[in-house]
Amino acid sequence: MAAFAVAVRAAGVPVTVDRSQAFLRAAATVGADNQVAVFWAGRATLCSSQDDLDRYAHVFAAWFSGDSPRHGEPSESPRRISQADLAEDEGGEGDAAAEEAALRVAASSTEVLRHRDVAELDAAERAALGALFETLRPRAPRRLSARRRPARRGAVDARRTMREQLRRGGEPVTLEFRRRTTRCRRVVVLVDVSGSMSPYADSLLRWAHTMSSVNKQGTEVFTVGTRLTRVTAAMRLREGDAAVSAAGQAVPDWSGGTRLGESLQVFLDRWGQRGVARGAVVVIMSDGWERGDSSLLGEQMQRLARLAHRVVWVNPHVGKAGYAPVQSGIVAALPFVDDLVAGHTLATFERVLEVIADA
Repeated sequence: MAAFAVAVRAAGVPVTVDRSQAFLRAAATVGADNQVAVFWAGRATLCSSQDDLDRYAHVFAAWFSGDSPRHGEPSESPRRISQADLAEDEGGEGDAAAEEAALRVAASSTEVLRHRDVAELDAAERAALGALFETLRPRAPRRLSARRRPARRGAVDARRTMREQLRRGGEPVTLEFRRRTTRCRRVVVLVDVSGSMSPYADSLLRWAHTMSSVNKQGTEVFTVGTRLTRVTAAMRLREGDAAVSAAGQAVPDWSGGTRLGESLQVFLDRWGQRGVARGAVVVIMSDGWERGDSSLLGEQMQRLARLAHRVVWVNPHVGKAGYAPVQSGIVAALPFVDDLVAGHTLATFERVLEVIADA
């Protein structure tokens, strides 16, 4: 049954992991030996639109070596399906096999989706990918704080040692130690929402929302296009869909042109120079296409490199075969970039999180 769901998906029906699991549960309920019931169970759980019905019926007929049932009442067939009965054992062996098959399908589909280019996904796959973003577990980069706290080892804490000695009447005591603590380092994310980046903009904002969830007060998010827009408040919403929707409503230049140099200059003059970028990990998510003056972008990247702790450039084309950084924007920016990483699949987004955590 799990393999049949995969075959339906291969025929062009957008079968998600949730739909596959629902079909397996339905087939186990009606009984795998009832071909008519299995047909309607799959039709109700695997198909999501009128266009899917004919494809599903064709795959069903080919898979079970029978005539394609019509949209009317399908005829009863005495043939038994040469599949394991998912509900024949009271001991739970059938349910265990169905659950194991569902887990294999879910794991296989998830693994394939992790390595798919987000620009090539359809609506159903994008929805499934959005759910996978919620499973990411980012780690905020850390930095040493000026505050010191008691510790088992480190520098000798003379004040605490003396107080303990005085409390005991001047008797010698063990030494007390202290060491510097760590705190989250600020992360600044600049997301390119121009026309050339529109297939990736939704996923990049979901990634930014994931980063904000682990370090809400220390993460700033901006969108870059023909102008700079601060969407930090939207990214702090709890639900990912609500955050992306709120950011989309706040951005006036979605799918417009690209003026990276001018936008970066505005960011540095208004926010970066005043402290947002100082000592921060700055993540620029863009393909490097620049319609403005590329020399201006180089100058602003040099300013940014002097302020930031680390500059990470995420380019969705880096991970693709045959790519070379020849665009004028990326050529001007590369001398001041610490890490140039790919950002076109969920697996590469996980890699970006690791680069930031280790910064």
